[in-house]
Amino acid sequence: MKFIINTLGCKVNTYESNVMRDLLLNAGYKEAQENEKADIAIINTCTVTNTADSKSLKVIRHTIKENPNAIVIVTGCFSQINPDKLKDLEGVSIVLGNHDKSKIIEYLDKYKEEKKQISNIYKMDEVPFETMKLNNFNKTRAFVKIEDGCENFCSYCIIPYTRGKVRSKKVNDVLEEVTALVNNGHHEIVLTGIHTGHYGADLENADFSDLLELICKIEGLERLRISSIEITELNDKFLDVLSKNPIIVDHMHIPLQSGCDKTLKDMNRKYDVEYFINKINAIRKIRPDMSITTDLIVGFPGETEEDFNETLETIKKVSFSKIHVFPFSVRKGTVAEKMDNQLPEVVKKERVKRVLELSKELE
Repeated sequence: MKFIINTLGCKVNTYESNVMRDLLLNAGYKEAQENEKADIAIINTCTVTNTADSKSLKVIRHTIKENPNAIVIVTGCFSQINPDKLKDLEGVSIVLGNHDKSKIIEYLDKYKEEKKQISNIYKMDEVPFETMKLNNFNKTRAFVKIEDGCENFCSYCIIPYTRGKVRSKKVNDVLEEVTALVNNGHHEIVLTGIHTGHYGADLENADFSDLLELICKIEGLERLRISSIEITELNDKFLDVLSKNPIIVDHMHIPLQSGCDKTLKDMNRKYDVEYFINKINAIRKIRPDMSITTDLIVGFPGETEEDFNETLETIKKVSFSKIHVFPFSVRKGTVAEKMDNQLPEVVKKERVKRVLELSKELE
């Protein structure tokens, strides 16, 4: 039987899709080539914005249409919070959320035996870290998921509800996985998670900086990259590890989200502009050539023209290498959904355009 996997969203989903691919290949299934019909189709979904929801549904429907006889498995964040929408969608065989992706073969075997739709959605606050392991990756650069969950509860974000509390992979499991990937020819490792820098919060005697230091000692590893990290997690201990380990690459992705203190407070972010800039300066003191990229949301409820101009000034002060900018999207189930002073789409689009123009200048 041949399979395809469609992955939407973040690097955590990319990692988990690669785990499922590995499990299928090891169980004797074959990957369908381009334009080949699949017997098994997996869609690993995203729900970070309403647009992501629409895209997930579009990909699911398209996949069912293109592979009419396939066993269709929908998993990921969209299915975690919208299982009922999928149960009623003709052609969907198995509905999973963000747990049990590592048991994909068991679910397939059960479906093939019973020929009845399976839907299994766990409460994410009640499940442990699901240990997954990759021995190989389909690129030179390999992702390693070290953490799941987030407890920041930013006012615009649904992810804490789809991924649950912070849960960490055991230190030895991380080191074994990285070692295996390096031994299989992967020169660069990318550490990823939902709230990567909060690794170890649920473990005894382990934190993100300790883990970094141990990984840097693995023989044969040439480059270590962090997929994304919050500015509040770049403490003195982390900066010390950064200064001593040239294996850690000269690039960090640190979300700013807004360069205005008022908007940051409305977003329930855990820092102000001054704190952010001081931390960036501390990093560049250690690594003068460090490239800093960021995420930015414009058009947040109540963001005035003056607030937006403050953000533009902050961007100039930090001098980001690249900015990923998003217009604020109302996300059902979040605090920001009910905030007053929602901005017109035309204002959001105009602000996105101005940030992109500034980003190109800085690049």
